[in-house]
Amino acid sequence: MKRLFILAAAAAVIAVAAGAGGAARSAQPTAQGSLAPQVLQAPGGPVAVQPRWHRASGWSGCTAAGGNLHCYLPSDIREAYGIDQLPEKGDGQTVVLIDAYGSPAAADELQTFHDAFFPSEPEPNFDQVFPLGRPDYKNANGNGQSGPSAAAGWAVEAALDVQWSYAIAPHAHIVLMAVPPAETLGVQGFPNLFKAINQAIDTYPAGTVFSMSLATTESAFGGAAATQTSKFDAVFQKGIEKGDSFFGASGDWGTNDLLKQHHRSAVGSNPATFWPSTSPYVTSVGGTQLQFGWTWDPKSDVPFTPTDFNPDYFNSTTGGNLDVVWNESWLPAATGGGPSSIYPRPSWQDSVASKIPGNHRGIPDLSWNAAVNGAVLVDLQSFLPSDQQGFYLIGGTSASTPQIAALTSLVNQRRGGLGEAPIGNLAPKLYSLPSNAFVDVAPTHQGDAGVVSGNLDSNAMFQYNPDGSVSVGPVPGSPTLAGWDMTTGFGTPWAPNFVTDLAGP
Repeated sequence: MKRLFILAAAAAVIAVAAGAGGAARSAQPTAQGSLAPQVLQAPGGPVAVQPRWHRASGWSGCTAAGGNLHCYLPSDIREAYGIDQLPEKGDGQTVVLIDAYGSPAAADELQTFHDAFFPSEPEPNFDQVFPLGRPDYKNANGNGQSGPSAAAGWAVEAALDVQWSYAIAPHAHIVLMAVPPAETLGVQGFPNLFKAINQAIDTYPAGTVFSMSLATTESAFGGAAATQTSKFDAVFQKGIEKGDSFFGASGDWGTNDLLKQHHRSAVGSNPATFWPSTSPYVTSVGGTQLQFGWTWDPKSDVPFTPTDFNPDYFNSTTGGNLDVVWNESWLPAATGGGPSSIYPRPSWQDSVASKIPGNHRGIPDLSWNAAVNGAVLVDLQSFLPSDQQGFYLIGGTSASTPQIAALTSLVNQRRGGLGEAPIGNLAPKLYSLPSNAFVDVAPTHQGDAGVVSGNLDSNAMFQYNPDGSVSVGPVPGSPTLAGWDMTTGFGTPWAPNFVTDLAGP
């Protein structure tokens, strides 16, 4: 029986071009439609990077879709999280990105990204490897949800992972490890992935950081979940013993349990969390919406008019620097997070036990920007005609995960300079860090008081109503709280303190 195995960014890997119109409304049903990776391109082609966006400081001013959607250059993200204050750039470090299929244009896309945003840096140190054989791309743009027909969606994932791990650690050795599992919607693909990870642990140096922007609901394993996941956890433990670190995306579906029944998708009625992010040997990365240089100020719960974006819904004011829980009702998509149904609470989470119901591992551990309104720019070339190649807005916890992994490579660089061993399994260390290592993400309301879209206080997924408005869906979410919680963990790292606090013994 096939079971669910999805890209973590299946809901929120959204490409939206400048001047977008009503076609962006096709984003609405993705959380309840096809579970295969999707890229939704609005009319007008890719976003043209404007010379005025290249600034010495402050938000670049990047926008798309007639100014309704905000976007970020590497300079924006590096400043917003304090990475520009660090001397480390990843020298001597290795970042391995785990993806199915890879991308035939990954190197060219990274070169374009480098030339646009890092022209003064050395050429990227990048490899794409196929430890189990090069995939077959001949049906890359087919309609299927698995096999080679999903390759185009995975190529977007690969481009995102490669370019934005590079944006955080531009001197690191970036490795895209591409594996062609037979089934991208079932747990059958995991043995191939973990065979490749096991080989990579033997191949790359101690302190390698592995980023996994992929996930499956824990329920997909069925009644043998603990037995099956323990085999894969043994691979994580092998890497941790030599100082490696593993990072997993908490998911883009809030607490919705995505089911696959009779080749159609459905949403279960019980809250769910996503594996491998729930493994205690993996650092779980959740999502926020970074509002840097702008502040969302919605005045309506109707995201779209019959033909275009509704400016009242996407209304924003100038200025601000705030991270809120990622829960975008217009997609709809939200950060994953909640109690694991497989793993008991590890001892290092005892300090937050009061916030985790029962004896369960709670996720995520920390978070980073994952929004689509506030997305990062990614160059896409694979499987696109030449006139459609260029920079697109991409979001999801698939964006937050490789950036946190790359930030950890900077921790390892600092530790190496101090004669310390690599950090290894990062998650347990986070629970003893001083609070100044993070910027807390507290519950908030944005916009008019009666606008429910502005209630950013949980990861309960939104849903569309027949009149085009949105409301909170039926599956309960995890609450966003002051301090650690099961939507954003400890919040977002403030890089100068985060790296310094983790650099010691």
